[in-house]
Amino acid sequence: MNDTTNLGPPPPRSTLKLEAIPDLVQRLRAGERRAIAAAVTELEKLSTSAPPLLEALQPYLGHALVVGFTGPPGAGKSTLVNAVIAHVRSQGGTVGVIAVDPSSPISGGAILGDRIRMTAALDDDGVFVRSLASRGYLGGLSPAAVRVIDALDAAGFDLVLLETVGTGQSEMDVAEVADVRVVISAPGLGDDIQAMKSGLLEIADILVVNKGDREGAELTLQQLLGALSIRSMRSHIPVLKTTATTGDGVPELVSAVREVGGKGGDAMSRRRRRARYLIARAAADIVARRVKEDSGREIDGLADEVLSGRVSPDIAARKLLGS
Repeated sequence: MNDTTNLGPPPPRSTLKLEAIPDLVQRLRAGERRAIAAAVTELEKLSTSAPPLLEALQPYLGHALVVGFTGPPGAGKSTLVNAVIAHVRSQGGTVGVIAVDPSSPISGGAILGDRIRMTAALDDDGVFVRSLASRGYLGGLSPAAVRVIDALDAAGFDLVLLETVGTGQSEMDVAEVADVRVVISAPGLGDDIQAMKSGLLEIADILVVNKGDREGAELTLQQLLGALSIRSMRSHIPVLKTTATTGDGVPELVSAVREVGGKGGDAMSRRRRRARYLIARAAADIVARRVKEDSGREIDGLADEVLSGRVSPDIAARKLLGS
């Protein structure tokens, strides 16, 4: 598909001048919060300054361990992330947090804003929190999240924590982006446990039963252990119990994250996987826009073939892509 028209709107213009990028990167590397925030904003909106800014950040990438926190709504993800931040800071580590929130249907921005429950981040230069809108991506992450990871990595944070929207089984994009995937459940979620067994369980590197002081926590733990036992290739996954409000189990969780992260391959391979995700997402978005907006005879003809059953949608897509 060589047609480069209809590739979507042009990138928003930036107030960041190209000649100011080296100074911005230098201040970001020094841990200046305003510089980090400015870089994150440019990368989130993919402004005209974002590509040269990403290029300038490249020499400083590969330090951070990226940890995804996902699971059904009500599992206490934000509270647990806050507890993890507090523990890591008590050990002298630094943390960047990307909290992906549902999008406003009007503005496209994050509805929940910066998570007020992440109180460990207040007035702490060793922590940086940014809420990003999911912008309708059912996988729970938008491509902006991957670009922001690079900014936080270059800024020297030891851990970058991704907290996804919390829509259950649809949050599979985190598997392509995070170095370590932490799937969180809690007692009393009912059918959400069953959905997690058939979906999120497959991407987990670590399973956590949060709200461990509640009735039914031990039963939930045993249910997850039982679900793993019938998947012989997954039986090695740690299953931990935490109570985020008191900090119980959080040190063990952080230790498990670091242990699993140490087995995840070299930094370049992890970054390459995230780049592949960005390419795949961008290609899918371009094709989707073309199919929805182009009224040309080629696509109409393919649509008619799909409607008549002469070809499958998969074959029609291959024809459209010329493969």
